[in-house]
Amino acid sequence: MVSPDELDTQVTLRTAVARYEQLRALDSLAEAPLEVDEALAAPSGALSQGQALELLALSEVIFRKAAYGRQLTVRAARRAGASWSAIGQALGTTKQAAWEAHTRWIDDQSEQHEDTGHAGLSELEVARARRFAGRPEDRS
Repeated sequence: MVSPDELDTQVTLRTAVARYEQLRALDSLAEAPLEVDEALAAPSGALSQGQALELLALSEVIFRKAAYGRQLTVRAARRAGASWSAIGQALGTTKQAAWEAHTRWIDDQSEQHEDTGHAGLSELEVARARRFAGRPEDRS
């Protein structure tokens, strides 16, 4: 079985979504059990255990890549002059929650860099990201 960490380095968001959709389609086409007692048995045409685990790992990869992309887009919005209120509204949340999520992302990137020595954000990049993020009450 492939882990999300392994898959993350092997697939782009687009290819992960394409494979995920392929497996979801196969799973949705599986023949439903005829009786309640049969509900625990694998229906005809159901995904194999390996495919089901791949589907699960792909869902995690998609989540991670989308979350990373979301924070990069938050940075792009800040760079374009968007306030935390506007960013929060675009995300369907408050400015405080949007800012806190972005700050956690910066922390995670810093930790990743400390752990790997290359991935994530360096100390200088973290300092710049924090300055650029400002505070939620900042106008821009």
